[in-house]
Amino acid sequence: MRLNSIRPAGGSRPDANRVGRGHSSGNGKTAGRGHKGQHSRSGGFHKVGFEGGQMPLQRRVPKVGFRSRRGRYVAEVRLSELKYVDGDVVDLPALKQAGVVPRNVREAKIVASGEPVRAFSVRGLGVTAGARKAIEQAGGKVEA
Repeated sequence: MRLNSIRPAGGSRPDANRVGRGHSSGNGKTAGRGHKGQHSRSGGFHKVGFEGGQMPLQRRVPKVGFRSRRGRYVAEVRLSELKYVDGDVVDLPALKQAGVVPRNVREAKIVASGEPVRAFSVRGLGVTAGARKAIEQAGGKVEA
């Protein structure tokens, strides 16, 4: 077998539809383009979504919302939620085990909402300035 002798199996490929070859072919005269109009002519073209000058659908419908792809993996934790964590060390695995953040979260940040109930050592989490101040006032510390 040679590359120049490879052919598709018989009947697997339909014959090309030859248009404009007389009316007995079924695609003579207008060659399947119908009568008149932009699409019947060579070079007939308009942009995708063009509706003849009418305001297109994608411009009539209002824009709605935004869903951050990063937001699925980032969580905010309130100071008042730290009471659910067992132990004195607060890190991402501890937050997941306590059920404070979902299992698929990759990053978490502690925000100043509520008061810490006891001293915590925070590791590997983002902390807002107000939350850092509240944690340190409660006798805890924030490590990088």
